[in-house]
Amino acid sequence: MDRIRPWLYIGKYRETLNRHLLIAYQIEAMLQLAEAVDQPGITSLYLPVEDFEPIPPDLLSRGVEFVRAEKRKGHRVLVACGAGINRSAAFCVAVLKEEEGLGLLEALRAVREKHAEALPHPPVWESLCRHYQEDIPLGAVFSKSEHE
Repeated sequence: MDRIRPWLYIGKYRETLNRHLLIAYQIEAMLQLAEAVDQPGITSLYLPVEDFEPIPPDLLSRGVEFVRAEKRKGHRVLVACGAGINRSAAFCVAVLKEEEGLGLLEALRAVREKHAEALPHPPVWESLCRHYQEDIPLGAVFSKSEHE
């Protein structure tokens, strides 16, 4: 589990099962994208988002609004998918875009700065680009400017 912002964490499914870890990180809400896990005292939303498939716009909106609503309550939120690479990264990017007004590429770079393995798969990235009407090739995240 990695901290993207003081209120936003990204992680894996197995971390949603680890109550001691959730308590240690003071997680108060979870957006779950792999399987629903009930943890007493932690607000959760499970969305059936398929790995390697475009994210349906309604599920993207629901997930982003859930995270933003929990942030407004002052809660720390964990966004978790199976491996913490694809779906959770995409939702964290979308949250940062909406919450902080970042572009998709800037938001993805911010997520990768804290969680280097984050990399939405092409169909997932393309669904973000369509949803937010930004046409950015996924390869742009690896451009030289990222390392300058």
